[in-house]
Amino acid sequence: MPSEMDQFVAEVTAFLDAHATRRARAAEDVAWGEGEDRITYFSTDPPDVENAKVAAAKAWQRTRYDNGFGWITGPTEFGGRGLTTLHDLVYDGLEAGYDVPETGVLSLIGLGMIGPTILAHGTDELKQRYLPRLYSGEIIACQLFSEPAAGSDLASLETKAVRDGDGWILNGQKVWTSVAHHAAIGLALCRSNPDNPKHKGITAFVVDMTAPGVDVRPLRQMSGGSEFNEVFLTDVHVGDDHRLGPVDGGWGVALTTLMNERASVGGEGAGPVGRAVALPFLTELLRANGRLDDGAARRRLAELHADTLATEYLNHQMVRKFRAGEQPGPEASVSKLMYAQNLTRGAHFAAEIIGPRLIADTGAWGTYSWTELLLSTPALRILGGTEEIMKNILAERVLGLPKEPGIDTRSPFRELRRSAGATESRSA
Repeated sequence: MPSEMDQFVAEVTAFLDAHATRRARAAEDVAWGEGEDRITYFSTDPPDVENAKVAAAKAWQRTRYDNGFGWITGPTEFGGRGLTTLHDLVYDGLEAGYDVPETGVLSLIGLGMIGPTILAHGTDELKQRYLPRLYSGEIIACQLFSEPAAGSDLASLETKAVRDGDGWILNGQKVWTSVAHHAAIGLALCRSNPDNPKHKGITAFVVDMTAPGVDVRPLRQMSGGSEFNEVFLTDVHVGDDHRLGPVDGGWGVALTTLMNERASVGGEGAGPVGRAVALPFLTELLRANGRLDDGAARRRLAELHADTLATEYLNHQMVRKFRAGEQPGPEASVSKLMYAQNLTRGAHFAAEIIGPRLIADTGAWGTYSWTELLLSTPALRILGGTEEIMKNILAERVLGLPKEPGIDTRSPFRELRRSAGATESRSA
């Protein structure tokens, strides 16, 4: 008799066969000289193409939701399926074999961070109002945390929330806000009590991104796209019914948000960007550039491949822990570090092999296409918790080394690592 998981696999397969087309091969397995000649991490699509992709992502998420796969782990009373994290992982693995729209604009922040935070800290009214709409793809959410003077030291934020009758008035600036230009709601951290210690004077709110006084301004990246934004809040009124958690208790809400972020940055090899660390693809890069017999280049490629495999095995270890009902410990932080470093090394390796042709679009396949990823590599080592912060977490919380002098040990990333068994602090 089939097990419950076997039945779930059969159900997912039947759904995917009915609504999508199976891939002939994985996206990262495109042969040299075939397919789209583009290797990028951040989108550089023009607005019309980007908007079309967002619409497709929403439509596919709606299809998932209508068939019971939009929120596999969520409570049934709010539109979820009520299953386990393992079921979610199994679904993701099966869907990866099909040609479906990319839904990162919805899932990386809204479904992976904001939704779980509303579930944990929102009133029943807020949950009913927003969770079904988020997980059905109707709306997109963004995270209004970072500020020009408050990044890793998030508790230094200065955006003010002043009580106004049955609501609050928000004033301030947020920055590096992904997908804010598509978002209907945002989760904002604000300074509600300047007289309290900085960690104890913060309150969290769900903000209507279409409300008067909300100004979203795209930031142009050097790779050409504008996935990030700065958001100005000018006399924005938010009802007290849109507050998450207690007044001045927003620090706990922030930790919930960061703990629930999916390990997207640690998802090594996902999509076309995975070609940047794929051994067969990089081997063909050497062959195409007459460097296949270059011993030094082959050694560097072998080292990169070994680290890529180690990261994949680390991710497999996390999956095994999920299957056993455990939460991953330091593996998630190490995976985040390794993922960013592997992509960076892959891009730099390609730049060395290709040489000056990388910066001139001559039409030659596999040359200029590396430029977008190469220009994105500095951001990979900053987003989701800087490389320095992640190394400090591992050094102090896992290896037991002394704390770095002069560093606020209560930063969100450090608090999430009170023990080696804590879940991932911040990944993407």
